[in-house]
Amino acid sequence: MPGLFRWFTLWYNMVSIMPMGSILLIWEKAMDYKNKGIVLTCQGYNAVQKELDDIIKVRRPAVVDRIREATALGDLSENFDYHDAKREQGFLEARIMQLKDILDYCTVIERDAEDGCVGFGSRVKVRDIEDGCEDEYVIVGPPEADPSEGKISYESAVGAALLDRRAGETISVTTPAGTLEYEIVSVE
Repeated sequence: MPGLFRWFTLWYNMVSIMPMGSILLIWEKAMDYKNKGIVLTCQGYNAVQKELDDIIKVRRPAVVDRIREATALGDLSENFDYHDAKREQGFLEARIMQLKDILDYCTVIERDAEDGCVGFGSRVKVRDIEDGCEDEYVIVGPPEADPSEGKISYESAVGAALLDRRAGETISVTTPAGTLEYEIVSVE
């Protein structure tokens, strides 16, 4: 039941800081997320699995060795190496739990839209109408989103605006900096 406990904790923490309408919208989105699971591409799934394997087989044993060496030095109260290694161990254990949750709840989808239509897994080239700059994005799930690599989440403002659109269409994206308009150049 750890999943149920996490959702209850999330809900309880939001009750005290948000109006009821906002809570209901977030709760509805959270339940939809839980019903669909986490959506990943095949490459995203492999990347998560590779990171998990690296942490378990390489990084975790290295931290355990660091803790063992620092413990051998004696007094732990002012032993920076020991405390640093324990802190890193905590981060690694938390990341392992997070990655295992992603792998347990994920659904692997390669492409879910009809040809020529933007969907999950689509590669989309857009042109900023204001300055003419072109960018290329791949629509992915939140865990594998990385804008620096051109991977944007279908939940992001741009990703959501692109869904179910075709080449030649124009989209408007509202951001804190103002409204941006893009023309969809191509969809693969």
